[in-house]
Amino acid sequence: MTDVHNTTTVRADSAAPASTTATRSWNRHDTTWALGLYGTAIGAGTLFLPINAGVGGFWPLLILALLAFPMTFYAHRALTRFVLSGRRGGNEDITEVVEEHFGVGAGKLITLLYFLAIFPILLVYSVALTNTLTSFLEHQLHVTAPPRALLSLLLIAGLMVVVRCGQQIIVKVMSVLVYPFVASLLLLALSLIPNWNGAFFAQAGEGLSASRLLLTLWLAIPVMVFSFNHSPIISAFAVDQKHRYGADADRKSGRTLATAHLMMVLTVMFFCFSCVLALSPADLAAAKVQNISILSYLANHFQTPVIAFVAPLIALVAITKSFLGHYIGASEGFQGMIVKSLRSRGKSWSAKRLERVTALFMVLGCWIVATLNPSILGLIESLGGPVLACLLFLMPMYAVRKVPSLRKYSGALSNVFVVLVGLITLSAIFYGFVA
Repeated sequence: MTDVHNTTTVRADSAAPASTTATRSWNRHDTTWALGLYGTAIGAGTLFLPINAGVGGFWPLLILALLAFPMTFYAHRALTRFVLSGRRGGNEDITEVVEEHFGVGAGKLITLLYFLAIFPILLVYSVALTNTLTSFLEHQLHVTAPPRALLSLLLIAGLMVVVRCGQQIIVKVMSVLVYPFVASLLLLALSLIPNWNGAFFAQAGEGLSASRLLLTLWLAIPVMVFSFNHSPIISAFAVDQKHRYGADADRKSGRTLATAHLMMVLTVMFFCFSCVLALSPADLAAAKVQNISILSYLANHFQTPVIAFVAPLIALVAITKSFLGHYIGASEGFQGMIVKSLRSRGKSWSAKRLERVTALFMVLGCWIVATLNPSILGLIESLGGPVLACLLFLMPMYAVRKVPSLRKYSGALSNVFVVLVGLITLSAIFYGFVA
């Protein structure tokens, strides 16, 4: 899932505008960004995708696999183009571009949306971390887990201590962890091949009603958006591309995005298919009820010692990495909203007071939600995916119609597709009211 501050490492490689030859050909700078985008997207959200994408059976999973690349590529390319459309200078981030095109009020709204997009994901990881450790203690170490309220408080307090050690160091360490994490996922997917069975395909032949298929896709698309999302890094990516390539930034960024998304889709969907083929639809439904990641379920399902111990550890590393990255983004968004609110009333707080209030809010929110143990996939379906849809799918498409410099991209069939996916993802927030 997304690590909002991987930008620190990648943008340090920014250089002066490249030569014409370097602009035309693929270079080391492009490789660095392709890997940065890939690493940002692949995170703990990947661990929940096989459950929701596979629980509906073979046909919904196949359709989602076919939709994965166009759904992620066209949306992120549109957001990149939106940031590139800024005219005030070469270093405008997404908030500044929004203010330039739509006014200061819209800039504040985007700040709010970013917080609402990141904070629910932080809550998801609080629940996932508690459940994963509880499952590991009970099933692998065969010890009784502490009371849930105590365990979740200890976990979140421990992570807060890590946060206090220094954000920049944490971000760099967490960014490095993503690559062995991906390698571990692929090795695990390969190790599951001997366990592939026909249960998944057998159910595909039983038929699936159109209404059931549409419902499955409706609920799975927000999880797909969540799993492949790397919108927090797109702003820095676009700024760096504009600084380096100038007028050719759109073409170069599109090529880099396509490369990164192709890697994402191939590795993540291979992992998904390997998991669902090694299990049955009933197993996936059980994993959803237990509210744990696919790795924790695999560890409990198979008696192989390697999978039993390695899978939960991979999950703990991935969720911890994602929690820390999203905590930084959520805390900055929360502080930004407080500062803007106080400024409008002619007031201000000291930095220490602001940090304390933010830390208290984050700890209490994460602890309460982790203790209550709501459905992780439900949180993604109802909060994370829909808010991301507004930022990633709908806002750039609205800009294409309203911003003169972006109108050259209007009329494309891909725009209709992006809007449709955005509306489907957004509409999932209403599922709880009609189900």
